[in-house]
Amino acid sequence: MTSGTVRGWALELPGTHEEETWGAATFRVGAKIFVILREDDGEASIKASRADQAELVAGDGQTYGIASHVGRFGWVRARLATADPVELRSVVLEAWRRTAPKRLQLALPDDLRALLPRR
Repeated sequence: MTSGTVRGWALELPGTHEEETWGAATFRVGAKIFVILREDDGEASIKASRADQAELVAGDGQTYGIASHVGRFGWVRARLATADPVELRSVVLEAWRRTAPKRLQLALPDDLRALLPRR
């Protein structure tokens, strides 16, 4: 898993743009961040619910942890080198869904919608 893969996943989502902040690439819908990618250390912080955070950390503590600074809000830290690509893509998609307004969620292509976790 590479940072370029995560960048591609984020930028293919409707209304997403990349902006450098705090020396890292941030991916946003409008002004709201849903992924922070730190290429130099091979990690990403991804917006999640506290329940999803607990499930990810319990399921794979080598890959997922509580993100610094924003972990109390549910954000997870993911080590790209050990992440399962299918699971991580689903986590990124869910982060986008938690951030994007309904009008953009409706614009999500069906092939990507199928990868979202079921609510």
